[in-house]
Amino acid sequence: MEVNNSDGDGGSTETPVTNGMTTVSHHYFGDSNGFDDAVSIKIIESMKEEYGLFVWPCSVILAEYVWQQRSRFTGISVVELGAGTSLPGLVAAKVGADVILTEDSNRLEVMGLTWGVWDESIFSLQPKVILGADVLYDSSAFDNLFATVKFLLENSPGSVFITSYHNRSGHHLIEFLMVKWRLKCVKLLDGFSFLPSWKASGLSGNIQLVEIGLSDMGKNEQAF
Repeated sequence: MEVNNSDGDGGSTETPVTNGMTTVSHHYFGDSNGFDDAVSIKIIESMKEEYGLFVWPCSVILAEYVWQQRSRFTGISVVELGAGTSLPGLVAAKVGADVILTEDSNRLEVMGLTWGVWDESIFSLQPKVILGADVLYDSSAFDNLFATVKFLLENSPGSVFITSYHNRSGHHLIEFLMVKWRLKCVKLLDGFSFLPSWKASGLSGNIQLVEIGLSDMGKNEQAF
């Protein structure tokens, strides 16, 4: 993985690597008409490993959101859950955040954090922002994911969880999770509503971005 300043153009491109099983994707962040303060990130993606080693559209959209909100990220602590290729976390680091990338502790040595497992590593984390791209894909993992998210939100008052996901069931999934875990939806956006057209043309799907915080409502009130 490589992060550098860029004077290139375009949203993302891919360059095959010689062994035929990997590709390098190039991701650019900045105004398409002038890249004076832009950055580019190159990520090696594997064609033969698990799904976590691809840069999926949800990751591109969350990374773009971080870039557009970059003044908000400067100087704060950020944790990315299920980081995989880590594009959102890398953008956050590039704009000045103190970033910890986490993955399932059985898969990757960045910082091992398995959702729903309470080992020593999680207790020291106090992020102001928790990032997660495409982490709402496996319903069997939702309880472990949101147990982890809620712990981190409670461990760092005023923090927020920002995630992008493929919307396959309307807003019912988010409504259900908010009520079950006593959380609240702070912001809900169409992922393509803020994506520059020169990036959107290369992506597809019904992708939402949501900001989630702790619910401060009473037991009889709606959390969504």
